[in-house]
Amino acid sequence: MEEKKDLQTQEGEMTTLDVETPLDKNVRLLSPTRMVLRRFFRSKLSIIGLVMLIALFAFSWLGPVFYTQWGEIEVDRVGAVVYQEFPATVFENGSFIQVIATNNGVNALAPPSIDHLLGTDEQGMDIFTRLMYGGRLSLTLSFLSVFLTTALGVIMGGIAGYYGGIVDNIIMRICDVLICLPTLPLMLIIGTVLEANKIPSEYYIYLLMGVLSLFSWPGMARLVRGQILFLREQEYMVAAEAMGYSTPRRIFKHLIPNILPQILVSMTLSLGSMILYESTLSYLNLGVKIPYASWGTMIEVISRRTDILQYNLNVWVPSGICIIIAVLGFNFIGDGLRDALDPKQRR
Repeated sequence: MEEKKDLQTQEGEMTTLDVETPLDKNVRLLSPTRMVLRRFFRSKLSIIGLVMLIALFAFSWLGPVFYTQWGEIEVDRVGAVVYQEFPATVFENGSFIQVIATNNGVNALAPPSIDHLLGTDEQGMDIFTRLMYGGRLSLTLSFLSVFLTTALGVIMGGIAGYYGGIVDNIIMRICDVLICLPTLPLMLIIGTVLEANKIPSEYYIYLLMGVLSLFSWPGMARLVRGQILFLREQEYMVAAEAMGYSTPRRIFKHLIPNILPQILVSMTLSLGSMILYESTLSYLNLGVKIPYASWGTMIEVISRRTDILQYNLNVWVPSGICIIIAVLGFNFIGDGLRDALDPKQRR
């Protein structure tokens, strides 16, 4: 490959020299996708977060396949024991007798053993099994809620940012109203309404989280709107309009893909928040109804039984650890995606 270079001589005249520059055959151009993946997997926190989530998903979905000793709502009545509730004696029928209580034939609050790897809860159900099924429900709820919130936010934000004017004002005022609504009292009201209508326990939490998603999209809509307000004036959008492309095609094929990195990062960080939402609702007795399990429901028992909080750590600590791992994993991946998708990153 020959390249012509202009060199200035001592007399000030310009001369042209033919210089042969060898082509480096070892240089390879990386596609944008490969560059993003390379940056993502170079981050140690991203790898740690990915390992955390893979372990949780494998534990929740593959665990029940191999550990089939107990079911999610199966109660252990074989190992029922009689225990002393408190050391006291009472005078009855002319003699002192010791007060003894039974657990009604249920092996409740059993310590960890071969039969129950993490023991049993107050209902006599295996904690290890319920931890796996609870992970399924908690992770599924978080993904469904985030996808619903993102879909609503992208649609409403895309319309507001592209059309502007009165459409933008109406949608943004709706966002302002929804943001002003207090989330916790609203959930209490909605939960009471669902209970009054006798919603089946297996569908109750899905409806509650779905309603929560309907009130959580303004943040995503504001993000999408701000980006589209900037991108809609770019040259490629003018060209798309000149070629006669329809409005939905211009929004969802040319504008939304350009803000996809910001959407992905926001979704990833929101997944951890949704798991905490579900745990909070369960702690307030608004989550999954017994006998079904979720990580939040398994912690809720400590709000009713202080003795379990103090003496039966195996009942609530494992689910708390799973929640912490899930939230940290999603946040680590979100941080890694944010850095990997940053166009200013050159390495």
